[in-house]
Amino acid sequence: MVGVSAAVVALAISGGEAAAKPKKNTDEAYVPTIWIDPDGCEHWVMDDGAEGFMDIRLDRNGNPICHRGQVCGVMPTDQLFATDKYAISASGRARLESFFRQANARAYTVIGHTDSRASDEYNMRLSRNRAEAVARVAKGLGANLISVQGYGERQPRATNGTKAGMAQNRRVEIICIR
Repeated sequence: MVGVSAAVVALAISGGEAAAKPKKNTDEAYVPTIWIDPDGCEHWVMDDGAEGFMDIRLDRNGNPICHRGQVCGVMPTDQLFATDKYAISASGRARLESFFRQANARAYTVIGHTDSRASDEYNMRLSRNRAEAVARVAKGLGANLISVQGYGERQPRATNGTKAGMAQNRRVEIICIR
């Protein structure tokens, strides 16, 4: 999260329509949000729903020029975690530490995924907790983390109708920003 003043300055620089005066909601604290999507594009959103890109550099077609990012690591969660758990095994920790030491990226996004065997709410929580566990390993090594997200079962790589497909869906993706 970024403080209010930094976000407003960033919005003013980027020319975002919300750069004027942010709307204050008296019932909730005003917290603007900035994140980088897996495609490397930096976005902002204000509490009134206004949204835009942080980077004002555009290509010839008017599309934002985003950070170069790519999925640089896909870790099957079966190799990192026990079933239904989000504590990383010792061998999983060693594998992650080796990965982050060798990846040589300037920043990372960590995204957790699950298969569809539990409720959506449960899977969202489990995938987020697993992504957070991987992020703690990265932070312990001094890695720069841009975001940590859990998508539960919402972005499957394969069918959830087979054991092999479900195994592919239980994963943590690490996106490297170079």
